Amino acid sequence: MSEIFLLLHSFPPLFIIVCVVLGLNVGSFLNVVIYRLPKMMEREWHAQCAELNGQIAERSPRYNLVVPRSACPQCGHMISALENIPVVSFLLLRGKCKECGARISARYPLVELISGLLSGLAAWHFGFGLAALGALLFIWALLVLTFIDFDTQLLPDDITLPLLWAGLLINLSRTFTDLYSAIIGAVLGYLTLWGVYWLFKLATGKEGMGYGDFKLLAAIGAWLGWQMLPLVILTSSLVGAVTGITLIVAARHGRNVPIPFGPYLAGGGFIALFWGQALTQSYLQMLAQ
Repeated sequence: MSEIFLLLHSFPPLFIIVCVVLGLNVGSFLNVVIYRLPKMMEREWHAQCAELNGQIAERSPRYNLVVPRSACPQCGHMISALENIPVVSFLLLRGKCKECGARISARYPLVELISGLLSGLAAWHFGFGLAALGALLFIWALLVLTFIDFDTQLLPDDITLPLLWAGLLINLSRTFTDLYSAIIGAVLGYLTLWGVYWLFKLATGKEGMGYGDFKLLAAIGAWLGWQMLPLVILTSSLVGAVTGITLIVAARHGRNVPIPFGPYLAGGGFIALFWGQALTQSYLQMLAQ
């Protein structure tokens, strides 16, 4: 094992290739999490409601991230290992089920591809070491949250809270920032959006965002430190505002139709992870002139 680590450390291109391949395969699993976790949460909510009402919840087949095996939702065809090769299988099958010909969503190879590319970028940017490992975990968690929020407007605690604690733990060794900055980042990240939420609610009587957004920004602050929060908030707000206005103008969304903010926070987190230090220093230098 030590020889493998030494080889990856000594040959950065090999480490990048390994991380790209790893990211592609992890992306395949992320697709499972994105699809199944909301359904698992819904089942749990139904069971809790039944229990509160004094009812006996109906027993249903096991359903988690492992069981049952992945299958075509149209014909039930069990997907084999050869049909589950990231990106490649989608291209070979021409985006259709092998048995019934039903179209396979382009979302699946897209998630795999994004995961692979960002994983390779992390390997190139940070090099072999703890920072690269932490960046991979951070990236994969944000990808899952992004697509779940797009689909359901939910940011599950099952991901945001472990992500927050993992950010504090990894910064015990000052991987991305010092522990003090990580703790303050978690607190300020949560309180900033919590304050915006209440100001908006008091002014309009409506809820402008969900509590999951508070927790996500707290997690980003725990990973990258409070110094990165202004950049994350600025970039996510700008992209969110432009996207929202574009959708309204294009008549695809009404003004009262909510737009998930989690994906834009995640995008700000990606930018801060890779280019936050450089962007912040450039901004400070501009102010000093």
